[in-house]
Amino acid sequence: MSSQTESDSAPAGRAASGWRSYEVYQRMRVRDATTLISPRQLSSEAYLADPYPLVGILRENYPCYRDWPGNCFWVTRYDDVTSTFTDDANFEKRGRGHLSGIGGHDLWSEVSIQQAIATRADNACPSILQALLDELETSIRAEGSANLAVQFCARLPVELMAVVLGLAPTEDFVRSFVMMRRAWGWEPNARAQGLQALEHLAGLISARMSDGTLADGSLLQVAAALGAEARDVLRTLVEIDVDTLHGSLANLWCALLSDADSLAMVRADRRLVKASWLEALRHSAPVVSTDVFARHEVERFGRLLPEGALLRLSSAAANRDPRVFDDPDRFLVERKDLTQREARGQFRADGLPSAISFGTGRPSKFPAVPEDRPRSPFAQVRDHAVLATNAILDRFPTLRLIADSAPPSLRSLRFGEPHTCWSLPVTV
Repeated sequence: MSSQTESDSAPAGRAASGWRSYEVYQRMRVRDATTLISPRQLSSEAYLADPYPLVGILRENYPCYRDWPGNCFWVTRYDDVTSTFTDDANFEKRGRGHLSGIGGHDLWSEVSIQQAIATRADNACPSILQALLDELETSIRAEGSANLAVQFCARLPVELMAVVLGLAPTEDFVRSFVMMRRAWGWEPNARAQGLQALEHLAGLISARMSDGTLADGSLLQVAAALGAEARDVLRTLVEIDVDTLHGSLANLWCALLSDADSLAMVRADRRLVKASWLEALRHSAPVVSTDVFARHEVERFGRLLPEGALLRLSSAAANRDPRVFDDPDRFLVERKDLTQREARGQFRADGLPSAISFGTGRPSKFPAVPEDRPRSPFAQVRDHAVLATNAILDRFPTLRLIADSAPPSLRSLRFGEPHTCWSLPVTV
């Protein structure tokens, strides 16, 4: 296409500035020499198992990497990731509801909805924890071991969401809730399974909203009072993060049970529970990346990014950036260069960086304990994780890994799903 044709086809007001459409940009030739890594590695089994070596190569050599097969740019340095993620003027996040093609309206902007979610989860968390710990103890006594990662860490957020909705955590609900995350993926068969799970959840929600047996203060009751329908609740539900609580808890206990000294420190000083969770979120973030899109043509990181360009922001790379954190590949309970408060602005507080946690969204602009709204999603996940960790320490003061079990490891089961530990065989 000639430059004259490009100019003629460009929207008014952009031709003079040299604006190029995304389609024209896609036909540009590959010019970057990226001999240290192949883009195919970023969609490989090796990435699912351990993304850190691969994204580390990008961070140190190609901080804004043009992934031609993946049709995106990988952004990997801490300052670049945090500044892009919080830049609403130039970049936008497209929610899971949008990617899934779900109808309805997201109710998250309603403070009453936020309050219902936070209040129901806070009130239910202690009793759910005790019930899960009872089952864990029964399993250990009967069989000699239990899988802490699956039987406790993975179940906690799902059971909390069932209570938030006012539904029973039946096997049917749990299966659909877990499967629905595939609806916003790109693999056709998995996406079809996810969309089917969403339809089933929509039926469960619709049936409960129509039979008039809504639990007081539940998300369904508050949504009904606002005149919302089942589709609106479902659109809101898919945007609620459950991966961070599940993944951060499993990854924290993977780190503690793999390091006797760290576990002994946390047992001896419970003030380190929150510090160890924050460090686990940095060292082993369960949500290793997120995607944003350029609102318009913009120059950034020495590149011209066209309108609609997909940027893949890597928290796995940024959270281990040696420009920001000392000895970043080590899990250090008493780390001194990580803020112990909830981040403000661009993931910093008290002059120190925080762990990038994409699942819980951008740093809150509201006070840590706001008067007219609930705590931020990050604060709620942190508080539930700290409460859960203390509950485990109280119930099982001698918890340890099975002696002859394989060393625990992390992996993502599918692209877009949490990078976490799935096997923690424990006994007492």
